[in-house]
Amino acid sequence: MLALTVLLVAAAVFAVQHFWVGRAQQVRAPEVVRAAAPYDAGRRDPAAASTATTGPPVPGGTAGAEIVVDVSGKVRKPGIHRLPAGSRVVDALSAAGGVRPGADTDGLNRARFLVDGEQVVVGVPAPPGGTGAGVGVGVGVAPGPAGGAAPAAPVSLNTATVDQLDSLPGVGPVLAQHIVDYRAQHSGFRSVDELREVDGIGERRFADLRNLVRP
Repeated sequence: MLALTVLLVAAAVFAVQHFWVGRAQQVRAPEVVRAAAPYDAGRRDPAAASTATTGPPVPGGTAGAEIVVDVSGKVRKPGIHRLPAGSRVVDALSAAGGVRPGADTDGLNRARFLVDGEQVVVGVPAPPGGTGAGVGVGVGVAPGPAGGAAPAAPVSLNTATVDQLDSLPGVGPVLAQHIVDYRAQHSGFRSVDELREVDGIGERRFADLRNLVRP
């Protein structure tokens, strides 16, 4: 009886173990393993990255370019100065050591964008007709003749005021303002031919003006 009891207990233990091992078990869903992103996947669009790094395009050239300007007149260090593209007249004055004491700069637009090859004249009249591409308006420079008569010397498209442009034949105050707006948007005129792109100037009017203006 004892042997039979031990045999039954062993059979019961074996049956329970077999049932326990063979029972249905819950299976966990496999974990989703995300592949490592490529090195360049998280980088921004090159154009957006460039804009975020350097800001909006500066007038007067590509980022990192240089322009050369001639600063003369009543400044501490007159001469040739190299500046980053998109610089303004105030930057040229700073590169020239600043304006000398007593110099009158009321007629100088310090916020104007510079163009390559320009001359900035401070406190003294600029030579008639200018000596470079875009001579800066110096104090004492007389405005162009009124009444629509053709000026004696070509008018600079890069420095002339609305009143000076208005003095040109066939150019009224509205068209003169369009020329000034185009100059501000494109950082100056690099050639007289660019005048064709100004709103309101057709071929006939351009033919009348081409010999009366300069960059």
